[in-house]
Amino acid sequence: MKYLLFIPLLTLTFQVFAQNTDSAQYFYQKGLEEKTTERWKAASAYFDQAIALNPKFTAAYLEKGNVNLLMRNTDMALRSFVKVNELEPANLEVIKNLVTLFYNYHQYQKAIDFAAKCTGCQNMERTMALCYFRLEDYTSAERLLLKLVPHNPTDAELAYTLGKTYMEMELNAKAIPYYLKALQLDTAKATWLFELGMLYYATDNNKNAVVYFLKAKNNGFPVTNDFNENLGYAYIYSGEFDKGEKILQDILSKKRGNKEIMRDLAQIYYERKFYDKSLEFCQKLMELDVKDAKALYQAGLCFQKKGDRERGTKMCDRAIEMDPSLKGMKTKIETPEGL
Repeated sequence: MKYLLFIPLLTLTFQVFAQNTDSAQYFYQKGLEEKTTERWKAASAYFDQAIALNPKFTAAYLEKGNVNLLMRNTDMALRSFVKVNELEPANLEVIKNLVTLFYNYHQYQKAIDFAAKCTGCQNMERTMALCYFRLEDYTSAERLLLKLVPHNPTDAELAYTLGKTYMEMELNAKAIPYYLKALQLDTAKATWLFELGMLYYATDNNKNAVVYFLKAKNNGFPVTNDFNENLGYAYIYSGEFDKGEKILQDILSKKRGNKEIMRDLAQIYYERKFYDKSLEFCQKLMELDVKDAKALYQAGLCFQKKGDRERGTKMCDRAIEMDPSLKGMKTKIETPEGL
């Protein structure tokens, strides 16, 4: 008797499922029609109705994801594509969309994981390389970029990223050629121009540093005190002392307590035999800190160079008492080099 009751119940269940499936297909088709006429919001609503009637309707999830991409509703699109991936893990169209979305959401490890599954898909290695770079895995980024850059000679971003990778790895000399290549392809990138200037500055090629700092400025790079400080030093060390001095003096007028610039100017003036100017900055440093042994020692060297050897020697000896680490400079008094 129990079996006889079960058979009608099972039949009813199949009938309900068949009806739901038919209804789901109906709403799915309505959604496709709305999509064709670019009524994407209405299309998404129909796809929702289809999914409500058939929670495993993969095509409806996929189309819902697509129309939400078109509406730039990326959160909804991502959820839809994740569901499709659960139902059809080998769907390459969905995997490509997930790679792009996770990359745009800065979920770089997830983007890498899905890119690795996209066998035969274009640009997956490119995306993986960029993801590794943003994850600061520079070794993995370098490995892929060295493979990709030669085969993509017009891709400025790839060349730049390889250069930036070497910059982050503190391999500045290796970075420069890739920055130059990237800037041949895209000449107006202000940040790239500035970073190349910094690379030249770090490798003591100050003339080129000045060139690229100015190009960065002309292309809209923010002219902050830090920018001007780098430019000022590059001018000085490239031989254009007056230009650099003016810039650093201007910064110091705005940042009167900047000991680093004061100390640098004291040393620069000393090296150029402007001993009185060097002493001015030594005095300013000691006014800020009476225990500044380095400034006192630098002042002692200046007095020695000005001919007051006794006074200068006493000042250097006093500085060494204050900071014994300066004792190594004692042997250089005959040919002082400063600090």
